[in-house]
Amino acid sequence: MNARILTTATFALSITAILPAKAADPQLLNLVMPDAKVLAGVNVDQAKATPFGVYVLSQMQTQDAELKKLETMTGFDPTRDVRELLVASNAAAATGTTAGPQGQQTGLFLARGTFDPVRIAAVATAEHGITEIYKGVTIIEDPKATHGVAFLSTTLVVAGDLANVKGAIDRQNAASSLPAAIAAQVNQWSTSQDAWAISTISPASLKAPATAPQLPGVNANGFQSIQSAAGGVKFGALVVVTAQAQAATAQDATQMSDALKMLVMLAQMQAAKDPVAASLAQSLQISASGNNVNVSASLPEDQLQQVLKPHNKTAPRKVERAIRQQ
Repeated sequence: MNARILTTATFALSITAILPAKAADPQLLNLVMPDAKVLAGVNVDQAKATPFGVYVLSQMQTQDAELKKLETMTGFDPTRDVRELLVASNAAAATGTTAGPQGQQTGLFLARGTFDPVRIAAVATAEHGITEIYKGVTIIEDPKATHGVAFLSTTLVVAGDLANVKGAIDRQNAASSLPAAIAAQVNQWSTSQDAWAISTISPASLKAPATAPQLPGVNANGFQSIQSAAGGVKFGALVVVTAQAQAATAQDATQMSDALKMLVMLAQMQAAKDPVAASLAQSLQISASGNNVNVSASLPEDQLQQVLKPHNKTAPRKVERAIRQQ
């Protein structure tokens, strides 16, 4: 089966980075692997309540050929039928190490919405997919049996590498096994932001390329001390982005804060002739508090829409109106 048709990841990845979310669904969290290190939450319903969310949905619906193909073949439209999305990954996927058959990275895409499992499975098998019954649940798999999609009900679907999909099926009647500290972060960010992501991965092992430019007064070593990070987006007339990074020491946090401020100063110099970039740079707030570096920035929704709008196309007003009416 064509992997793009098989995997809910096609629309999951598209939605994850740009659509708003609300408090994470506890049932979705219960399905997450206990060793998850990176999580992100999305709520499509919330997107429909904001002009920018409507714009993003309309762009996806008119410009993504795979979504069009999926809707034509199955009647399934992610921009209409998905209400909430949770993406989770363990350390292997986040750090670039590999796990699973043929070195496939691991991860889970979990969605709450309205699905037609029978019809989707029929299309999958017609496209050379295979199926497997695992603990009473049908898993739709790619021909190499490395990834799969499983509908736990007509309102709940999980997708990802096969081992993690089976793990989610194992956990569907169990309480959440996430560590308390991660669960607390999920609760904090998902209840205060429309879109959120958290990571407990330390990038200390990453090294900047030898050819990377060296900025005066900017010490990259400070960024290597980041222990964890989180961020979120709040939608509205003013789109606000908030991020927080935890450093190993207060000194490292101060160093990172100073480096970011210098980068902003350089950006402001370059953005003198770009009103939108200048507005964004001016809105940036950077501070260090103990071991934490806090960053926030905001941009009016209409300006952000202009930044993302294709230069050779106008926004598809007809699709926007249809989404608003759903």
